[in-house]
Amino acid sequence: MVQNRLLCFCFHIFILMLFGVKTEANLKIAYSDWPGWVAWEIGIQKDWFKEAGVDVEFQWLEYTSSMIAFSAGQVDACCMTNVDALVTGATGKKGIGIIINDYSNGNDMVVARPKITMIQQLKGQKIGLETGFVGHLLLLQALEENGLTESDVELVNYPTDQTPQALESGNVSAIVAWQPNSGQALKAVPGSKPIFTSADAKGLIYDLLYVSSESLAKNRDDWLAVSRVWYRIVDYIKDSKNEAEILEILSARVQISPEEYKNILKGTHILTLDEAKKTFEKAKGFSSVYGSSQIGDKFNVKYGVYPKPEFGDKYLDPSLTNSLP
Repeated sequence: MVQNRLLCFCFHIFILMLFGVKTEANLKIAYSDWPGWVAWEIGIQKDWFKEAGVDVEFQWLEYTSSMIAFSAGQVDACCMTNVDALVTGATGKKGIGIIINDYSNGNDMVVARPKITMIQQLKGQKIGLETGFVGHLLLLQALEENGLTESDVELVNYPTDQTPQALESGNVSAIVAWQPNSGQALKAVPGSKPIFTSADAKGLIYDLLYVSSESLAKNRDDWLAVSRVWYRIVDYIKDSKNEAEILEILSARVQISPEEYKNILKGTHILTLDEAKKTFEKAKGFSSVYGSSQIGDKFNVKYGVYPKPEFGDKYLDPSLTNSLP
């Protein structure tokens, strides 16, 4: 199933390379509906990039489509999880992570239908998720912590944005998704509940901005300016007096109410500059993006996402973040 998924991924890249048309902005960034990436919208709407003297176009795409566009060279950068960036690198195009936006702190969920209250009850059940990507890793972590393996369940492949409908249909007993999709599933199925979340495995999922090596080499000063704007956005978010405005901006981008988005934002820990610098330090385990990526790399190889280890220093460049005061 994973191999079929990757063949489809590569086919879409090929089509985009044949027929895609680049826009004229100096930098092109693909972003999607994860809260830590929706946050870019603050800088966009406030014209902070223009103020910083950087010509950048943000392209709003569904998550998998954004990675396909990056692999096809239609954008210069893409917002991806550290684990999914390895998949994209192995099958399409390698990116270099220059900004750690956040780590998932509860927004990635295993959501189960009513009467299922613990992971152990999923034994022998069907679970809907996007195989080979980060939700798959979260599920395997949940199974392992509860004495189960992937062979104890039946995986059914769905694009993440279709998992709420899958749970509602009754075709699966649980789904794995991130907000806002996980929240939509909870709303669609009364009595459903999260039985494992990324808050149970903090640092398993880091969310970054990955840039092509060509663009980073050619436009390093511009990417430094983008980094400065990002931490201006972070400071603005961390200031509680801006909360109402922030929720209005972010919720409008994903077309839900500010009140709903308030709860979603709580499940994403957006890193301050000091936290990002610390996370960029090399260490084992989930406290470091290096350690987390190594764990994800082992997962990808073990489950046949790609044949041999992919992660290395080439995937991360902390120098821009570390240069900021």
